[in-house]
Amino acid sequence: MKRLFLKTVLALAAVATVGVAAAQTKTIKFANQNAKGHPIVMGMEKFGELVEAKSGGTLKVNIFPGGALGSDQANLSALQGGTLEMASMNSGILASLVRDFAVYDFPFLFANPQEADAVVDGEFGRSLHAKLEERGLVALGYYELGFRHITNSRRPINRVEDIAGLKLRVIPNPINVDWVSALGANPTPLPFPELYAALEQRAVDGQENPLATIYGAKLFEVQRHLALTYHQYNPQSILVSKRFWDRLSSDEQRILREAAAESIKYQREQSRAAVASTLDNLRKAGMQVTELPLAELAKFRERMKPVIAKHSVNVGEATVNAVMAELNKLRK
Repeated sequence: MKRLFLKTVLALAAVATVGVAAAQTKTIKFANQNAKGHPIVMGMEKFGELVEAKSGGTLKVNIFPGGALGSDQANLSALQGGTLEMASMNSGILASLVRDFAVYDFPFLFANPQEADAVVDGEFGRSLHAKLEERGLVALGYYELGFRHITNSRRPINRVEDIAGLKLRVIPNPINVDWVSALGANPTPLPFPELYAALEQRAVDGQENPLATIYGAKLFEVQRHLALTYHQYNPQSILVSKRFWDRLSSDEQRILREAAAESIKYQREQSRAAVASTLDNLRKAGMQVTELPLAELAKFRERMKPVIAKHSVNVGEATVNAVMAELNKLRK
């Protein structure tokens, strides 16, 4: 009888232990617009692996790629409301909360990825992220979406003038609407999850995105022409809901910061290593690829000057001067 009683007590203790462990496990939903296999999603997956390993399984990360939890704007609202724990999105989208972030959408701001790394990982990038806390967000660093290029279903783009008249989907923010308009094209703001259908139905002629996004979203199925323009570079902010963050212990917060830093390094390596092979795959998929000559890119840049001047006023002189000062140091 005593042995039976002892077994019962031990069994109940084991169940209680499992229950406590389960109660202590925190699950993190991590959302993004890109498809599985994209370098951004690969970075998120690495982050999840690192978090679970470093926490001994008490923190679990569930990845939701491909806009599974809605648009960037919907994710942003959910983060602030505390119904979504994490998301990664183009940093320029955050200008709706803190106007300074619009500087990241300036055409031809960065000449190469190394310049971008130095700026976003340095004092400038950290200072912008710090401004998000009062808006209900904690930022852990920047992934890389990369340099953007223009695709369309109507004609090859060999000259800047070839862009005129095209109906191009843009990220829904003012600077993207303005630079497309400055080229004589017709900007159509659309959330990314709606893009493929809009291209397929010819509601828009084209769009602009980095190569990995064009390939990962299978836009080559509904776009024939790709022009390598390198007109914009997108860092992607890694965001945590402050409501969720404030419920974490200091050790759990440290784990997320460490995992983010390690996954950023991995993600950028994957992104840059994939550029040549992705372009080759797009050609094999039937896309006709053109590259604007230097003279045409110079004309492209010239068309952007009034747009940059206008939005420099909107972003704020101090912010524009700060980023340009950092870039001038790098270019000496």
